[in-house]
Amino acid sequence: MASVPRVISAAELSSIETAVGELGNRVSQAADELMGTPHEDVGVELYEVERSLRMARRRLAQATDALR
Repeated sequence: MASVPRVISAAELSSIETAVGELGNRVSQAADELMGTPHEDVGVELYEVERSLRMARRRLAQATDALR
């Protein structure tokens, strides 16, 4: 018997979007804490990560909207 492919729901994508947003906030807070320290270069890199997560969250929001 063939298995039925699983289809992701808008609710599940929305949950992932929320998790990515929360992760972005945590990364941003870590970057903030490193600014003005000898590890400021790591903070700058973390801001880049946070920016990428923000973009990913926007794309997830678009995908979620497309499923509704």
